[in-house]
Amino acid sequence: MNDGRPSSGDNGETRRSWLERLGQALQGNEPKDKEDLIEFLHDAHKRHLIDGDALDMLEGVLSVSDMQVRDIMIPRSQMVVVEREQGLQEFLPMIIDEAHSRFPVIGESRDEVLGILLAKDLLPFVARGGDGFDIREVLRPAVFVPESKRLNVLLREFRTSRNHMAIVVDEYGGVAGMVTIEDVMEQIVGEIEDEHDIDEDDIEIQQVGKGRHTVRALISIEDFNEHFGSNYSDEEFDTIGGLLLSQFGHMPKRGEIMDMDGLRFKVLRADSRRLHLVEVTKVPAAESGDFTGEGIA
Repeated sequence: MNDGRPSSGDNGETRRSWLERLGQALQGNEPKDKEDLIEFLHDAHKRHLIDGDALDMLEGVLSVSDMQVRDIMIPRSQMVVVEREQGLQEFLPMIIDEAHSRFPVIGESRDEVLGILLAKDLLPFVARGGDGFDIREVLRPAVFVPESKRLNVLLREFRTSRNHMAIVVDEYGGVAGMVTIEDVMEQIVGEIEDEHDIDEDDIEIQQVGKGRHTVRALISIEDFNEHFGSNYSDEEFDTIGGLLLSQFGHMPKRGEIMDMDGLRFKVLRADSRRLHLVEVTKVPAAESGDFTGEGIA
């Protein structure tokens, strides 16, 4: 007997997507501006019309239209590049170590970007032991975008042109950095991890190359000191991340660098609330002296 309530198999509310329910909820209660819309989305989350992941993505979509390329680009000093005059056997170890799919190729300086090298284009030459390799024959055209370009516009251009990387130039035409489609997408969906990324919950300290270690920011200063032979004080802070934040004086972005007592810390992963992962290397003797910055020129 039907008492007027939908059965579990006919529950239209359950079958409807959160987007349909949200659209219906908006009828007659339209937000007047973006702030009003965000407030409405948070209210919809509280009423279980949308889940937390959907709320985060919707807020990410809204924020992308307000952000510019300069807000997320990898600074020029942190660009991993191939030099035109390098032979295949010279830069191949770096290609393998970094595990990226695309690399800018430069001439005399980082302001002279000649094109983009795709790692997959090297496979035929690697199979032949490097015979016949000429970097000019495998270069793809580089796309250049201004620092001021809006991220939503850049994402649309990436999709239509099928490019995945762009070189960012400043107002004087110099190279300011680079940006990838993954950098833009992460502003919407959060951190995108692939098989080469490290799960911070699985490691405390992990060697990733000669003299290079990836370190979880939540590692205790005591354990860090024991591994690296350092002598950082744990009187004020318990974790290496807390110590770094105090030294930076702000929430650092990916790629920012801090030198402390002979060790160089490079931010690998961070959000608006805390540090997640840092790379630790020894400071070259020629560059000794503490500093904070976006990188090394």
